[in-house]
Amino acid sequence: MKDKLDNKTQELSGKAKEATGRATDDERLEAEGRTDQMGADVKQAGEKVKDVFKR
Repeated sequence: MKDKLDNKTQELSGKAKEATGRATDDERLEAEGRTDQMGADVKQAGEKVKDVFKR
């Protein structure tokens, strides 16, 4: 459960970075936010696979 919470936190942090980067015209920060979101999505997919095999 902690991993899922950490992944969601990373996703939300990425969304905040992306929005801040967009608002301030900071392309690097915006890209970093998108990267964080993609990393969280990959981790969430891994958690779903683990859940399937636990059943």
